[in-house]
Amino acid sequence: GEPVWQTIKDRLPISAFYGFATLLLTYLICVPLGIYKAVKHKTVFDNLSSVVVFAGYAVPGYVVGILLLVFLGAQWEIFPLGGFTGDGFDDLNLWGKAKDILYHAVLPLTAYMAGSLAVETFLLKNSLMDNLSADYVRTAIAKGLPFRKAIVRHALQNSLIPIATHFGNNISLLI
Repeated sequence: GEPVWQTIKDRLPISAFYGFATLLLTYLICVPLGIYKAVKHKTVFDNLSSVVVFAGYAVPGYVVGILLLVFLGAQWEIFPLGGFTGDGFDDLNLWGKAKDILYHAVLPLTAYMAGSLAVETFLLKNSLMDNLSADYVRTAIAKGLPFRKAIVRHALQNSLIPIATHFGNNISLLI
């Protein structure tokens, strides 16, 4: 019996919070991880993290969400099973409110990020590996530029172009 616009208006801030938080956290995690995986290619870290990232990509987000709810919410009671805030939210100060929202957001954000984290990480890793093997990077290293500076000054700038393009697609999905 409630108007549809009222329902949308009530839930839009929560959806926007999860959308922007997922976007921000995905890029804050996948960029350093992709760089490290490219630099440490074919090491134990790269292989183990690839298994974890591929598993996150292969398992649908709703399955990840269900597993998180069952184990971390219901069985071990580490996180709440539902709600955007706790019962005494209105009585908390600003810092307490922020902690309460973040505490309630851990499981949904983890489920949302499972698939997109894999795509962004491997996109950056593969792009950076292509640029690291390019002639201009090898020439810079041969001229005496340290490997770390060659990555940051040359290869990383060109490797972030696909990430920036994909960022535009992700922003359009939020709007």
